[in-house]
Amino acid sequence: MTTLLPTLTHIYQHHHIDSTRWERYRPRTEDIIISTSYKSGTTWTQGIVRHLIFLNQETMPLIDDASPWLERNRRPLDEVIEELERQTHRRFIKTHLALDGIPYFPQVKYIVVGRDARDVALSLWNHYSNYLPEMYASLNDVLGRVGEPFPQCPDDIHEFYRAWITRGWFAWESEGYPYWGNLHHTATWWAYRHLDNLLFVHFGDLLANLTGEIQRIANFLDMTVSDHDVEKIARNVSLAEMRSEAERTDAGLVDSFKGGAATFFFKGINGRWKEILSDEELALYQSAVARVLTPEAARWLEEGRGE
Repeated sequence: MTTLLPTLTHIYQHHHIDSTRWERYRPRTEDIIISTSYKSGTTWTQGIVRHLIFLNQETMPLIDDASPWLERNRRPLDEVIEELERQTHRRFIKTHLALDGIPYFPQVKYIVVGRDARDVALSLWNHYSNYLPEMYASLNDVLGRVGEPFPQCPDDIHEFYRAWITRGWFAWESEGYPYWGNLHHTATWWAYRHLDNLLFVHFGDLLANLTGEIQRIANFLDMTVSDHDVEKIARNVSLAEMRSEAERTDAGLVDSFKGGAATFFFKGINGRWKEILSDEELALYQSAVARVLTPEAARWLEEGRGE
């Protein structure tokens, strides 16, 4: 029986991303691609993988240097590809693309990270509502931007949420505006969860059992780590440690967000939506879930593995 493999069916191009940049990517055996929609544990997972790759080394590269966001359109592609080709360590690359917008390679390991969409909404609001003018300029003035400019964040979280959960930026999506589909991202990857080179990691499971999830990621990547190593990595990828590192090393966060790294690495908790979203707004969420996800995918996105 032939296993159906993912196919690239959409091009994602707008103020943030250009999926055609992946045409220049040349995979190496055992490359790692970390994919989330957004605000679901992207940098957290990159941090875990970075510590696994550079285990017990005295120094390691910064996350953005070691693990580029390939489809991000604000950096010259030639520069990004040249840096990737120079890397001699096991490469790990960040993407926010759905599986219908990125080429699939059987020799690559994919880690797909998800989070309850209601928690994503609250985290994304904190992210979006704290953009500085410089951030809007960097998005809308990018050379060759496709489509309309990125809009200013509404003053009201409920106005933002209603647009985000009911409207897509791209014609094939029905939620995620003005970014890209959050539920759609999960749906495209979930359809191929049977593939041996895909691992699904849930934000809630990282919160509840960080050492267990680090070990699970290491096993998936065929890396041998001791219990001591896992505990050490868990300490080094805590929210406080990652925020502290970003404050020391990432000047771009200061230029992009009010509050800098403290805004980008916000609370890192779940469930705040229960005090903010109304019954009507939760009904909009349920409608979006019914449109986009299978019951099994919806259950995983809300509950994780729960182990």
